[in-house]
Amino acid sequence: MHTTQSRMDNKDVLFTKKMRIVTREIHGVSDALINAKIGFAMSADRVWAEGLLVFYEVFLYLEGALDRYSHTLIGEVDIPGMRRKEAFEKDLAYYLGADWKEGYALRESVQQYLKHLEKLEEENPYLLLAYVYHLYMGLLSGGQILRRKRALLQKLKFSRKESLEGLAVTEIEGSVSKMKKEMTDAMNRIAEAVDEDLRQRLLEESKMVFVLNNNMVHSIEGAGAVVTFKIIKFGICGALAVLLFTYIRKFWIG
Repeated sequence: MHTTQSRMDNKDVLFTKKMRIVTREIHGVSDALINAKIGFAMSADRVWAEGLLVFYEVFLYLEGALDRYSHTLIGEVDIPGMRRKEAFEKDLAYYLGADWKEGYALRESVQQYLKHLEKLEEENPYLLLAYVYHLYMGLLSGGQILRRKRALLQKLKFSRKESLEGLAVTEIEGSVSKMKKEMTDAMNRIAEAVDEDLRQRLLEESKMVFVLNNNMVHSIEGAGAVVTFKIIKFGICGALAVLLFTYIRKFWIG
């Protein structure tokens, strides 16, 4: 704890690194939850679509804020190619149909998330930067992993379909590493330009990002059942693979 605090107090440590340090514990919990509920559920279209729908509303709000404050320093984190609104809508239309926007109500966890963002914007729009930074960096980092998982699932199901339709949200044009660097550099520049009180609030909100994310993921119906099924299914497949490998070594290799 003392070592972590010392690193946090070090003025030479980049602000984005401080954001990672302060969220390390809850980030780990969030990653485990999302990887289980969404990663394993990628082959269950209904569950995947629900995940897209809850996060769509958050990204929609943040991109609206990027438009509203494009004339301020906030506009510096609006890296070309990072916006996901149209990609979310393309995927949702793929899974739920062209009329997916008609007649659906926001679930309570999403409403709470949006109310919190509205409150922050009213207090100080710069506090939204914690959400922009963590959510877009997470999508840029995790999107490629999710695409690979989807492709692997298709192979495991012996599917001839090579298409990755329904994953537009993870399709990034250009260099992902370059975009992440640009966003990190922009966040650090902004942190240098604001006062210490705002920097501390951004660190506090960095933790809240993952609390609110977890609440939304927990609200996705059926995800838990899908996870259980997938774990059992892949566990059985894994056991069969081990048995098969042992058999081959014993009887064919000698």
